[in-house]
Amino acid sequence: MKKILTDRFGMVVLALVTTFLWGSAFPFIKKSYALLAITSTEYGEQLLFASYRFFIAGVLLLIVSVLIFKQPITLKKRTLAYSRLGFFLTFLQYVFFYIGLSLSTGVQGSIIAGSTSFFQMLLAHFRYEDDRLNRFKGLALFLGFTGVILANWPQGSAGVSFGSGEVLLILAMISGAFGNLIAKEYSASYPVAPMTGWAMVIGSIGLFIVGAVLNGDWFPFTFTSTTVWMLVYLAFLSATGFTLWNLLMKYNPVSRVSLFMFFVPLFGVTLSALILGESIPPQAFIGLLFVVAGILVSTYLPIWFQKRS
Repeated sequence: MKKILTDRFGMVVLALVTTFLWGSAFPFIKKSYALLAITSTEYGEQLLFASYRFFIAGVLLLIVSVLIFKQPITLKKRTLAYSRLGFFLTFLQYVFFYIGLSLSTGVQGSIIAGSTSFFQMLLAHFRYEDDRLNRFKGLALFLGFTGVILANWPQGSAGVSFGSGEVLLILAMISGAFGNLIAKEYSASYPVAPMTGWAMVIGSIGLFIVGAVLNGDWFPFTFTSTTVWMLVYLAFLSATGFTLWNLLMKYNPVSRVSLFMFFVPLFGVTLSALILGESIPPQAFIGLLFVVAGILVSTYLPIWFQKRS
């Protein structure tokens, strides 16, 4: 497994699979909200729905850890470490994200979601001596973030503003980026699947408590077979996506993996069009080219310069 994760081609494929799964969350969450009558101002219901999703995802991972990976899932002295990871990666990130998204627009949410790579690489620059930013990584970040902005920029008379919603979304991205670095460091000592599973379970409990307090009811939904299926899929993509991502972060430099997060909003736009019937803005294809160019610059340009020198 380590060979696949560290191989350049294997890393690219797994990173694309992960970001595709995360991108597919956008239309399924929107569809679930519509079917469960969750409005943009019902923060409590949004957080409760997220808590169900991550609790199921965490339990699935713990079951897989025991039955397939044959790894122990006992907490023992790991409770504090897993709680810290769950606080940043699941609880804090998604409290900020869901409330921030309800106070912002989907377009601006997608643009800000692309900033995770920037914060992750910036934190890695100060945290790891062997993963400093350089001109190639800087150019790659510029190209990737430009691609996300181009793909999601509002058309016509719609404008872009900056307020409390956008601040919360940025805080969500910072929390997620910091959580990913914590996961990378913990993965050196703890097995990734149980670590990720417990982080989701513990984080989901926090989401559940906040959601229940805000909503005044801990189970306000009437589920159908369709919404149950969607919830299970969202739990599956979370369990699979976060496990693959944490494995990639464990065996690769942060900067090499982080750039692929620019694909998440692009996949989100494309899959929303296919699943929800939304139109794909023509500039999305231009944005995709910028993102791909950024990854090529970061991955292959340094090698080309080394051969030339």
